[in-house]
Amino acid sequence: MTVEIRVPALGESLTTATVARWLKNSGDYVQHDETIVELETDKVSVEVTAPSAGRLEDCVAVGTEVEIGGLLGAVDETAEAPAAAARAPVAEAPAAPPVPEPVASLACVTPPAPEAPKPISLAPAPKLSSHEARERRVPMSRLRQTIARNLKAAQNTAAILTTFNEIDMSAAKALRAEYKDEFEKKHDGARLGFMSFFARAVVGALKDYPAINAQIEGDEIVYREFVNLGIAVGTERGLVVPVLHDADQMSFAELERRIADYGKRARTGGLKLEELSHGTFSITNGGIFGSLLSTPILNTPQSGILGMHAIQDRPVVRDGQIVIRPMMYVALSYDHRIVDGREAVSFLVRIKQLVEDPRRLLLDL
Repeated sequence: MTVEIRVPALGESLTTATVARWLKNSGDYVQHDETIVELETDKVSVEVTAPSAGRLEDCVAVGTEVEIGGLLGAVDETAEAPAAAARAPVAEAPAAPPVPEPVASLACVTPPAPEAPKPISLAPAPKLSSHEARERRVPMSRLRQTIARNLKAAQNTAAILTTFNEIDMSAAKALRAEYKDEFEKKHDGARLGFMSFFARAVVGALKDYPAINAQIEGDEIVYREFVNLGIAVGTERGLVVPVLHDADQMSFAELERRIADYGKRARTGGLKLEELSHGTFSITNGGIFGSLLSTPILNTPQSGILGMHAIQDRPVVRDGQIVIRPMMYVALSYDHRIVDGREAVSFLVRIKQLVEDPRRLLLDL
């Protein structure tokens, strides 16, 4: 009996995907629920497992665009398992051989037959410029195409403006140094980082300046009484922004656990579609890559995004004296159609106040 492999439901608003890669070769024997193919959508990667044990066959080519419910291939249940596969558990089975390149025209990963020797041609080979000989062309992934399209749409749609400030991180660094070990021990390994300070500060500031947590829909402004906080994560596939839903209800420990979990799963392609949706405000931290200053682009239809940057010791004036303090530049990009300059500047000043005096975060002041 042959069992069909079909494209599963991909989530709200997604109707198609692209076959990114096959993890098994055509003709391989696969186990029930073994991951055999990866699909790429505009937002996430989706793994598809074998519906039953048998021989993999009739697979669509890598690079093919498929719809929900579309046929990906089949598993022949009547095929006998190889002797080694029958004796050994799945976890000990040898890894599938690497996918040969190119794969776009192959069904799964059928090993190519050896080519017959070609006759010697006396025609002169075309001359390539030194640049052409050193170029490499790679198709853009669906995720990269979506990122490019969304970022350009943000620039074309929103009236984006950026305001800057700088934050003295002395108090936050001292608090973290004093309590990080105790915090990690009490909260089951959750590490106390600076992102949770800024996340809590954003939540507090958005309560005071709700327009920055709102968005434009037609000729209306939609205000939210909750905060779904997006945290930008750079991955090999591109930038993704998982969302902390109801971040305003989370403690420091839960914020740190969720941020760490999202970062790990973003890099392995394990995020779910609902974890990337319905954000109301975002934070991006270019400082982890060494950025000193930047102007972040809005994650539309959101109206604001906070950019964090590297912490550097710099001379500043305190009480008439020049002292060295750990300073961070911060940037707020906002949609000027809905947020006035006064609100944007005041919002960033509020972030500065809360992070420079973390006691305000604990006392909700």
